Parts: sequence; structure tokens; C-alpha cells
Amino acid sequence: MNAASSFPLLPEVAEFLSGAPIASVIGGRDALARDGTSFDTFDPGSARHLAQVSALGGADIDDAVSAAAAAFPTWSALAASERAVHLHRLADALEARKPILAQIEALDAGKLVRAAEQDVQVCIDTLRYFTDMALHATRRTTLAVSGYDAWTTREPWGPCGFIFPWNFPILLIGWGVPPALAAGNTVVIKPAEDTPLSAIYLARLAREIGFPDGVINVVTGHGQTAGAALAAHPRLKRFSFTGSPEVGRLVGAACGANLTPCKLELGGKGAAVVFDDVDIDATAERLAIAITTHAGQVCCDATRWLVHERIHDRFADACAKRLAKVRVGYQMDEASQMGPVVNARQRARVLGYLARGQAEGARALLAGGPADVPGFDGFYVKPALLAGDPANVASREEIFGPVAFLTTFRDEAHAVELANATDYGLANSVWSADLQRATRVAEAMVAGNSWINAHNVFPHGVPYGGINSSGMGGGVNSPETLFDYWRSQSMVRPRAI
Repeated sequence: MNAASSFPLLPEVAEFLSGAPIASVIGGRDALARDGTSFDTFDPGSARHLAQVSALGGADIDDAVSAAAAAFPTWSALAASERAVHLHRLADALEARKPILAQIEALDAGKLVRAAEQDVQVCIDTLRYFTDMALHATRRTTLAVSGYDAWTTREPWGPCGFIFPWNFPILLIGWGVPPALAAGNTVVIKPAEDTPLSAIYLARLAREIGFPDGVINVVTGHGQTAGAALAAHPRLKRFSFTGSPEVGRLVGAACGANLTPCKLELGGKGAAVVFDDVDIDATAERLAIAITTHAGQVCCDATRWLVHERIHDRFADACAKRLAKVRVGYQMDEASQMGPVVNARQRARVLGYLARGQAEGARALLAGGPADVPGFDGFYVKPALLAGDPANVASREEIFGPVAFLTTFRDEAHAVELANATDYGLANSVWSADLQRATRVAEAMVAGNSWINAHNVFPHGVPYGGINSSGMGGGVNSPETLFDYWRSQSMVRPRAI
């Protein structure tokens, strides 16, 4: 018997996974694919079969959009306070079921169970954040126009489509969907086929607590069928995609054909600029934690470590020693510090980049490679640290694994030049005891986000989004996000003469 059996499932989780196939949720009802097809998901930590899930096609997607469109007039007509009742009930229900949802998320995504619990809490907190914001937002603005009474109002768009990736399923639902709902829109959510389970559970929970039918719809299936049909649907009024730049371009083109406004949150190749006045051990510790969080499958990670030449050797040695100590293990084991990557394809991608990088001349300060976890046949890799020319493929391209690439810089100008030498533009960080210098560098780096003496920090109220190949069309986590889900409408009345 596989060692995964030594980590028992909660009864509610076992019951949820027993569906064969597990249905999507459309219009408040369980929905199986019209043609009866399904696909399998697997536990990344053991490679064992986890669940059978219904694989929807184009006609099923049309049903979901129709359900969202039918629910929109009633949902949008509710007062913000009435919508808030439903949304706060959902947040409370998620909090009450947090251990269940976290275990589902950990099993489905290969995420450490304590990290999955944190992700569920982020979803809950963000749901409450946008619900309360919508209660107090001003939707009518008077305009000072000579000779006219003029004003604008902000109105919900209608049915909104969402496609989410496999690395942070429930957290990204929390970042993306609550502002749309709080603004009065209805939603159709397409989770990644590797990790569809938490989205289905959320939709079922919403139904259980009395959420109006059709307001939250979840459709499961393959990207090239269900995802493509959703992105190209002409009745959607707003769209949001989170994933790779390659797929983002396809989604953007599909939305553009219908003139559907589209938000794209895409990948990254972030830089951490480390000056020679840092506490070397403390900085190495924090960057090591960043690159090994969820096995490095984080789009905004600092994967390019740009280190001042005066401290290069000491910093590289501290980082290699710290990364070598990371305990790779099964995600349900509390002793594990890093779990698996999501599937065999992703493991092959990480190992392939390690080989290609070294073939192009990169030095392996910590070799990485496959990780052996006794009793488990999952998709494990070791952390790796490469060093060398910033033109190396492992320094230029997004790997999406626990791999950092170390390069030296001479001075502040050189550091900024290296940081900006990328097509991406998501998130960077600068590390220095000189806060004036840190501020200069943070503002000079071309990206949607710059952090100072920290990495991967997302307080509510601070916009988070990318530019260039890292995205377009707005960000998340801030008042701007809520206003993304209202369209502006102008009213003008000539004054009597």
C-alpha cells in the first residue's frame, strides 16, 4: 500500500472524492458532460488516482453562460447590502469548512496542507474585503459641466468568465471572483484540469447556503475544449485569464474577436537585486523560502538573483547551504518543507531547464534534480541554484520550479539594467539597508510590482498586476479591481435657458 494511506482523509473529503464522475455546477445544479466524457486527476505527491471529473464541451459551456446571463438581472438589481448577505454567508461557510477545503486543495495541487489552509484563508479574507468595499463605494459621480447637469454611474457588466491555473486554485478564485460578484456580476469559472476540485467544492457550498442559482457556475474540462469555448463565448461581457503568456495570447485573441474586455494575469521572471550591505544569512533565508514555496510554482517569484559582486561568493554559499537543507516530502506530512510539482510534465520541464542551462554554460552551485521521497512515487524535484551569464536560457525563460539563477552586478545602474533585461514585467524586489537607494531601484525596475526587503507580499489595498509579457488589463487585490467590474455610463441633461 502506498504510504499516502498513512495520512487519512477527512470523511467529508472522502465523500466528495467518491463521485464518479464529479459533476460541474451550472445554474445551481450538478452538470455532467452531455457526451458523458470525463478525465482523471491525480495526487501529485503519490501519483495515485484522485478523482474522476466530468469533461464539459462547447454545448455545456453555452449552458453555463446562459445560466449566468439568466441570473444576472436579479442579482445585479439587489442592493449591495443584500448581495453582501449572500457573500458574507459564503465567507463564513468557507471558514467553517476550511480544513476540508484545505485538504482537497493539498491533495489536488500537491500543496503543503498548511499552505493550502493559508490559501483558503486568503480567499475568505478577500471575499470579505471586496464585499465590504462594495457597500461603501461611490457609484455615482457628479460632473461639473457648464450648461448641463451631468453625471456618471457605474453599472455591472453582466456574465463574466474566468479561467484559473493549477498553482493557486482557491487563492486565485478568491482574488478574482469576489470583486465581480460584489459589483453585481454573475460568473462562470473554468479551473485548470489538473486542479478542478476546490472550485467545484466552493460552488456546491454556495448552493448549500442558498446562493441564487446561476450566479456562480463552475465548468470543468480541458483547456482546448472547455476553456477555448468559454474564452470565445459571445455572451460574456468581461473576461479574466490567469496563466501562461502563450495561452494568454490565445485567450486575448478570442476575447478580441467578440470585443470582450479581457484581463490577463500572466507569468514572470522576477529579479531580486541584492546589494552588498544586506545581512547575507537573513536575505539568503528569505529568498530560499520564496523560491521553494509551492515548489517554485509561483509566477511572481524572484528566480533571477542579481547579487553585488563584492558579496557574490559568500551569498552564493549561504544560499546553496540553505536550499540544500530543504526537506522535500509528501504534502500532507507536516514535516515536509516543500512538496511535489503538479505533474510529470512539470517535473520534466524543470529537469529539462536544468539540463539546458548547464549545457549553455551555467554552473550548478546546487545541482537539484529528481528527489526521492521514500514510499511515494510523486513528482518531486530538489531545489537548484545555477549561476552564470544572464543570457542563459535558465535565466531568461520561466521555469516554474524551485530553480534560481545567480548573476553578479557592479553598481546600481548595472543592477537596474539586468533587472529590466526581460520581456516579462510582473514583480521584482530589492534588498539593501540603504532605503533611499532601495527606493530608487524599486522605482526604476520596469514591472507591475516592486518590493523592498521582502518578496511575495500582497496586502489588500495595493494593486497587483503585470505589464509586458506578464499581463494587461488591470490587477487584483485593490479598489481598482472592484471598479474593473463596473462599466461607466454617462448621463447628460441640458439646462433650461
